Amino acid sequence: FVRSLRIDRTMFASTTYVANSLGRKFVEPPVLDLNETYGDSAPVTPLIFVLSPGVDPTASLQQLAVVKGQTEKFHSVALGQGQAPVATKLIEDGVKEGNWVFLANCHLMTSWLPKLDKIIEDISANLIPHENYRLWLSSNPTSAFPLSILQRALKMTTEPPKGLRANLARMFNTITEPEFLECKAQHKYPKLIFALAYFHSVLLERRKFRTLGINIPYDFNDTDFKVSDDLLKTYLDEYEETPWDAIKYLISEANYGGRVTDEIDRRVLNSYLNQFYCEDALNVPNYQLSPLPYYYIPDNGPLQSFKDYIQTLPVSDRPEAFGQHANADISYMITDSNIMLDSILALQPAQVAAAGGRSTEDIVDAICTDLLEQVPAPWDHEMIMRDKADDPSALHVVLFQEVERYNILLGNLAANCRMLKKGIKGLVVMSSDLDELFNALKVGRIPAAWNKAYPSLKPLGAWTRDLLQRCAELQVWIDEGYPKVYWLSGFTYPTGFLTAVLQTTARRNSIPIDALSWEFTVINQDEKDIAGQPKEGVYIKGMYLE
Repeated sequence: FVRSLRIDRTMFASTTYVANSLGRKFVEPPVLDLNETYGDSAPVTPLIFVLSPGVDPTASLQQLAVVKGQTEKFHSVALGQGQAPVATKLIEDGVKEGNWVFLANCHLMTSWLPKLDKIIEDISANLIPHENYRLWLSSNPTSAFPLSILQRALKMTTEPPKGLRANLARMFNTITEPEFLECKAQHKYPKLIFALAYFHSVLLERRKFRTLGINIPYDFNDTDFKVSDDLLKTYLDEYEETPWDAIKYLISEANYGGRVTDEIDRRVLNSYLNQFYCEDALNVPNYQLSPLPYYYIPDNGPLQSFKDYIQTLPVSDRPEAFGQHANADISYMITDSNIMLDSILALQPAQVAAAGGRSTEDIVDAICTDLLEQVPAPWDHEMIMRDKADDPSALHVVLFQEVERYNILLGNLAANCRMLKKGIKGLVVMSSDLDELFNALKVGRIPAAWNKAYPSLKPLGAWTRDLLQRCAELQVWIDEGYPKVYWLSGFTYPTGFLTAVLQTTARRNSIPIDALSWEFTVINQDEKDIAGQPKEGVYIKGMYLE
């Protein structure tokens, strides 16, 4: 019901339903307890961090090493070109001496992972490692990771908390009291470290808006925050007058900006830091960090006072907290809801129906039969070109190109459906492509192979009706000549049609095409009431305001 009326609220409604039915712990990501994980491990069992964007386990692992008395025996290396001998030597020494070895970013050195697999297997089969020896690995999800290591290892993953409040709380929980008091400029540092934590949290949370928030999602992590924190302390201690330009450049351009490859994204970073790092941030009481009144820099005080203030912030964030328009969250919430619903559909078991019902295979076979009956056969492209040869108009070139593109789609659709029907009956082997086609038709989704001619977000039924309507429009053009009204959104490449209209007008009036510009007039008439084509230009339909 909620999906039908307000799909952008489906995630909220689902979260509330699960929390009320099963409990809050099923909608909140659990906190990763490395101490508990360590207790479940053994010297011959690797421990793997499956990395999420914005999460760096290095600091947590170093803190665990301190607790376990392994500070001097904790060794880490970031894998990359030329690091294989270093990693191998660390493992060999660790097995003998009881060291902890942390191999970070295994996904960047997948060619060496089979050798690592052999090393781990050899240790397990032929050696008795020191009881304190542990091998820690971190990697982004990748299909190149050896399956045998995954089967042998303990797997862990953690996600950054969602929301400004949760992220701010997490950042301040990583700051200890001695670290907070380390900077000598205590009249400046508390406010500026809070502004830095807010800056970091905003960058992490903007990614949820996707391209409305940032063009390329960057993996900003805790290391970026720590390095910026160290820079801030150094410059505040060294200079009596705050060197704003140097601090802002090093944080937004060198540190965080070192990951940024898009110029507009770089401008976003600079705009935030120019707002957060200025004299007013130090001098104005409760300096506002957003248009919303409850996001501000609290007055100087002990570390706990900042943590207490963070707990007063809203649990969910409005778009204005990021400087976004109030409607910016609708787009990302619709996307998130669709991803969740698609995931639920994909998890549905392909069960054989009970007596009297139809199995999944029967349903998909029937869909294929309906598509083959309804969708027209491809046009004779060469015959259409011969019939229109006496009028070499640019608009006819558009027609030929559209017919060619739709022919490819119609041909693939028919061939795929026939092959899938054979696969369901067991006459041909079900390839990965046929399996993907079967799963898409099963849940009423457009197969990826059919969605290349023109992008569409419609379900399969609506997409099929739309395809038939597009084919009918082209058939009218082929049979009756130029349409009185062109369906602009029915073209696979509308830009080509608009260029053809300019070319036709330029040839008719013998003027350069560069001298033409567009004028748009909305006509308050139904299509059936339009008697003929306009003197200049064309009538179009299919335009919508969102």
